[in-house]
Amino acid sequence: QVQLVESGGGLVQPGGSLRLSCATSGFTFSSFAVSWYRQAPEKERELVAAMSRDSTRYAEFVKGRFSISRDPANNTVYLQMNSLKPEDTAVYYCNAGRSTRVAGDYWGQGIQVTVSS
Repeated sequence: QVQLVESGGGLVQPGGSLRLSCATSGFTFSSFAVSWYRQAPEKERELVAAMSRDSTRYAEFVKGRFSISRDPANNTVYLQMNSLKPEDTAVYYCNAGRSTRVAGDYWGQGIQVTVSS
């Protein structure tokens, strides 16, 4: 079955960097879009970045700071997060589906990212 396992979260100071990883299995990696969403306390889940074989999307609030990439050899998707701000604090989720424009049916368990001094 489809599995998505996030890693790389934690506590970082404002202005710092983290790289999240999403290890995937159970589907044809090249045929799916893999995305990162996040959910802060008392807020709705929102798209951060998404990538398919031929498309990449970023939320406006991360453009120029975050970068999504794929490693087909390891079926892994990364989210490099630079210049982190306290408002980036959230649980980050990996998602897999058929499009970068809507969330797919498959979710990881989520990983906490906390930006605080």
